This record gives sequence, C-alpha cells and structure tokens, in this order.
Amino acid sequence: MSTAELKSTSEGSTMVLTISNPSQRNALGPDIYAAGIEALNKAENSAEIRSVVIVGEGSWFCAGGSLQRLLANRQLDRSVQAESIEGLHNWIDSIRTFPKPVIAAVEGAAAGAGFSLALACDFVVSARDAVFAASYSNVALSPDGGLSWHLGRQLPRQLASEWLMNGERIEASRLHALGLVNELTESGQALAGALALAGRLNARAPNSLASIKELLSEARGATLASQLAQERDHFVRNLHHANAGIGIAAFLEKKPPQYE
Repeated sequence: MSTAELKSTSEGSTMVLTISNPSQRNALGPDIYAAGIEALNKAENSAEIRSVVIVGEGSWFCAGGSLQRLLANRQLDRSVQAESIEGLHNWIDSIRTFPKPVIAAVEGAAAGAGFSLALACDFVVSARDAVFAASYSNVALSPDGGLSWHLGRQLPRQLASEWLMNGERIEASRLHALGLVNELTESGQALAGALALAGRLNARAPNSLASIKELLSEARGATLASQLAQERDHFVRNLHHANAGIGIAAFLEKKPPQYE
C-alpha cells in the first residue's frame, strides 16, 4: 500500500503543503496531485491564507514519479498513464494560476517531476547542498510537469538541452547563479527560509501580488501592446482598491501599512 499523502498545515498566514512519501523519497502520484489542487482551491478562498509553501518530508524535496508505478503502468492501457500525467499537469497549472505566492523549500534533491514542481512555484528557496536533476533520459523517458517549458524559456537552448538530455545532477548554487533559485540556505534551513520569505510577502497587499503574478504569466506570450493594455487595466483596478489608499497613506506617514 502507498503511504503517499500531502499534508496541509498553517504557519500564520502561510499554508504549508508537505509531500509525504518517505519510503520513496517523496515520490509523486495521483493522490498527491488531487490533494494539491484541492488545497490550493481552499487557500484561494481563504482570506486568512496569503501564501503557500511546498516542502518535502525529511531530507528530500521530491524524487519525481515512482518508477515502480511507472513500470506497472506499462502493463496497462496507455490512457492510465496519460490520465496520471494530466493530474500532475492540472496541479502545475493550478500553481501557476493561483493568485497568491507559492514558494518551494528544497532540501536534498528535486528530481524529475520534483524539479518541475519546484520551477512551477513563484519562488525557490534551496539548501546549498541540495541538487536538482532532470533525470528522465536516464530511464529513456522525456520531461513532464512543464519542465521543458520552464527550462526552454529561462535558459539558453544549449544549456536546457544539456540538462534535459544528460540527466545529470545540478547543484543548487548553479541554479542560483542562473536565477532559477531565489535564495540559498544552510542545510536543513530551506523551510525556515521559505517561511521567512512568505512572511515578508504576507505583509504586502494581496491584490497587488496577484496582479504581478498574472502579468508575469501573461507576458511570456504577449505582444508589447497587449501587455501595456493589461498593465494599464491592472494598475487602475489596484489604484482604486482600498489597499492602495492604505499603502499610499502609510508611505507618506512613514508608517508600516496594514493591508486588508
């Protein structure tokens, strides 16, 4: 029996989602995908939750898909694996469209779909000794979870090809130097670092952060003219939100704002 689950707890205004599958280094599966989507839906509808942190239980972030499950799926109809990947992709898409900041706290390793999951988040906080691996080609597979999409847009083609085709481990410090990891911490401190970052974000106006996240997502496929129009509409909407009055007044009065 699988012991995989996604645990949900709260740290102040931050929801912490813990991937818990200790016997398989926090490997992912359909139950976790479904739980992830459900948790984000609850967080989106909660005024008390302003950010989400995703972390792995113990010394690993996530080993990706279970090879045992993949091997078993080879004996089943192709639709079984296709449905499983759709579950993963729905979770990835829900992270990208979720209107609040999502932070990955990476210890140990983020491999395969675990790497995809980390890059789907808005921020990545990683222990210095953590490693990342696009390990699909090591077992004659190809990427899922949007990994080719993220790496293909954030890296030169030659470097993305190297990482995806060679399947070698990549040190967190290299990802940090390339801008794919936001912060490096000492070993065992990634969650603390992620929660500290979440606390700083939680103090900002939620409507402002939601607009920034949406604008950044739209910018990838937008023309300048369409992006300028979107920026105009977001700016006007946010200016007339109550939080703009709070923020501007607090800035002029040199006081910390207390946003709604």
